[in-house]
Amino acid sequence: MTPPALDLPASAATSRLDLFGDGFVRDPYPWLDALRADAPVHRDPGTGLWLVSRYDDIRRVLLDPAAFRPDNAQDAVTPLSVGVLRVLARAGFKLPPALANNGTDSHHGLRRVVTRFFNAQRVAAAVPVIERIADELLDAARRRLDATGSCDLFEAYAQILPCRVLMELLGIDGVDPATLIRWSDASLELFWGRPTPERQLELAVLAGEFHQWLTATVSTAPARPGSFVEALTRHRLPDGRPVDVETAVGACFFVFVAGQSTTGQLISTTLHRALTEPGLWARAAHEPGLAEAWVEEVLRREPPVTTWRRVAAEPVALGGVDVPAGARLLLMLMGSGSDPEVFDAPDRMCPHRANARHHLSFGVGRHRCPGASLARTEAAVALRAAARRLPHARTAPTAEQPPILGLLSFRAPLQVHVTA
Repeated sequence: MTPPALDLPASAATSRLDLFGDGFVRDPYPWLDALRADAPVHRDPGTGLWLVSRYDDIRRVLLDPAAFRPDNAQDAVTPLSVGVLRVLARAGFKLPPALANNGTDSHHGLRRVVTRFFNAQRVAAAVPVIERIADELLDAARRRLDATGSCDLFEAYAQILPCRVLMELLGIDGVDPATLIRWSDASLELFWGRPTPERQLELAVLAGEFHQWLTATVSTAPARPGSFVEALTRHRLPDGRPVDVETAVGACFFVFVAGQSTTGQLISTTLHRALTEPGLWARAAHEPGLAEAWVEEVLRREPPVTTWRRVAAEPVALGGVDVPAGARLLLMLMGSGSDPEVFDAPDRMCPHRANARHHLSFGVGRHRCPGASLARTEAAVALRAAARRLPHARTAPTAEQPPILGLLSFRAPLQVHVTA
């Protein structure tokens, strides 16, 4: 599908919009620009979602969790078949309100448990851990490059690094990184993708295995001292009761997926864009602050989490449009980072732009991503380490247009093939 031109009227742009289509996944910006300019709150007939694309409107929604509830944040986008529901039921799969989908009084306390593991002090202390794991993975990548002349930095580096870091920081054991990655990616595709019925069944089996492992991990006593699971099991809900197993599992599900899959996607995009930006790779290796500034621009322009969902609790006027109670909103986070009312020359990657951190890619307010600092740090360390250890790496000639992860809320290159 060919993306609509920027000057198409909104009716033409939106009539051709397919949020899962290859045209939108590969180049969403023309559609996002058209929506933002002419249809800032638009009901998408394909999904039934109300697309909200202007920065100010998205920020308003995120800052008002009473009027715009998070209840649907983790609902399956594509309806699950009866067969899939049976598979999940047999696995005991449930995601009660815990973090991203929690609008109840229990959210604050559960979030406090999470932020304890991702605060500034812990992230600073984690830098040597990130650097050590990055060096180990890059040594293997270097050997592969020397032996074969090419290497996929997504598979060998970007997706493994945050998984191993998360396992060390949270005290996760009893599972190998490859399995955790497979479970996490399957869960993302099942709940945020448009899989065929046959693919849904395959994904449901993996998501069920993930949930069963989480349940066993949370239920096993005693939990590893100092681990995230131990902190969760010691937590008390607002009424004084200990957190129940299902809620603890729901919190782990979100943290384990967000803490490694989406960070891996951020690293993949960061590396891909750095390799294709003239002169950036060599400078990132040694120029102070450039890796951090580049990550911030990637987050603004091409974040791994492209959208997020909310439900209107009551009828509301948003962006000049009357939205009914119960409307399911899709906040176009990726488009908000290119809003010309907020960011000058938004289509250009400009490291060190003055208001770079004003983007909404980590959300804002009560549900802002608690792992934002760790994700930023991991991506910057990953870029700087790769540029230093692989100074002659170049994008492989066949990798200019890599396959792209195209889920409703997640987008990133699935390959970063390099030669040296």
